[in-house]
Amino acid sequence: MAVTDCAPLRRLAELLALAVARRASDLHLAPGLPPHVRLEGELLPLVDEPILGADELAVLGRAVVDAYAPSSDSFESRFALKGSIDGALTAGDGTRFRFNLFKRQRETGIVFRRLEDRFRPLQELGMPEALYNFCGLRDGLVIVSGPTGSGKSTTLAALLDRINRTRSNHIVTIEDPVEYIHKPVRCIVSQRQVGLDAPTFNDALVAALRQDPDVILLGEARDLDTIRTAITAAETGHLVFATLHAGDCAGSIERLTAVFPAAEQDAIRRQLALVLRAVVAQHLLPAAQAPDSPGGTRNERVAASEVMIVTAAISNLIVTGRSAQIASIMETGQSAGMQTLDQDLTRLLVLGRITEAAAIAISRNPQALRERVALQRKRGRTAPQFSKEAAR
Repeated sequence: MAVTDCAPLRRLAELLALAVARRASDLHLAPGLPPHVRLEGELLPLVDEPILGADELAVLGRAVVDAYAPSSDSFESRFALKGSIDGALTAGDGTRFRFNLFKRQRETGIVFRRLEDRFRPLQELGMPEALYNFCGLRDGLVIVSGPTGSGKSTTLAALLDRINRTRSNHIVTIEDPVEYIHKPVRCIVSQRQVGLDAPTFNDALVAALRQDPDVILLGEARDLDTIRTAITAAETGHLVFATLHAGDCAGSIERLTAVFPAAEQDAIRRQLALVLRAVVAQHLLPAAQAPDSPGGTRNERVAASEVMIVTAAISNLIVTGRSAQIASIMETGQSAGMQTLDQDLTRLLVLGRITEAAAIAISRNPQALRERVALQRKRGRTAPQFSKEAAR
């Protein structure tokens, strides 16, 4: 649905067009401040734009929700109950945005996150192309984890697009909101928005099992009932993709099991060991500056990822609750398509794609990372490097 023609939404259309022109990843609207955009990770004011008043933002927020996140419940009751409302919209030039309207000290704030305007291949995203192997799975659970804004939805959109183009299946997506629009190619694609097409993630997931799905995308595994149903769906012959907020693969497994009562966790670990096929954990890091372009970067963000494939050895560690030992198997599992986050950080540092500071900030073992990078550079496994001064 494109931006409609009323005064507040026309103003929004202008701001979104400005964000697109600046190549911003996010647009922030806050009362008493000019609009802000996030450029290459830094939040900057649009100094030539007028300050937004609290009343103006309240009216704009109401118009945005009415146009792009309608519900049978009143706007007032939804906003009062949750304190925030999610949705998505398409700007005039076709660029799609996800938004969150939220309360802040009895006033309204809105953040718009720009989504990709096309399905980019994994190589272009900086993710391992081996992830396409997941698209051929007939059943099981695949988790894509990472912090907010790490590109989980974009990675999953690339995988679903590949399935849509290579298999003849029914794909059901359950999202809040629907972010990437998948037009049917070889598959029937049913995209359902929580709050609009179904009351909750779990309600939509339970209903999906009656809709003859082959592939299910679960926008977020966020509560016990939803995770339980997702595991059941994977057990009963469906391929389930889900996102999770966790920093690494072992942490994702612990996050999945920790939501269950202690008395159930052993049984859940046994189920996970049977249905879990893979976990991908990803982060987006600032790109290192090129020495001949002090004011710019080669890429705004660089993806660093960790990939765990559930082998017999990892399955045994999941069952026995020894998640801390998973990383050591991943270290030696490259032939199976696995890699640890530190291994990928090493690769990116050696190639000069990221700075040491950015890598150290998320590394599990910074000292070991430095030693690994030094060793690879000594062996000559390096691309032309940036100077230390340019990388800072």
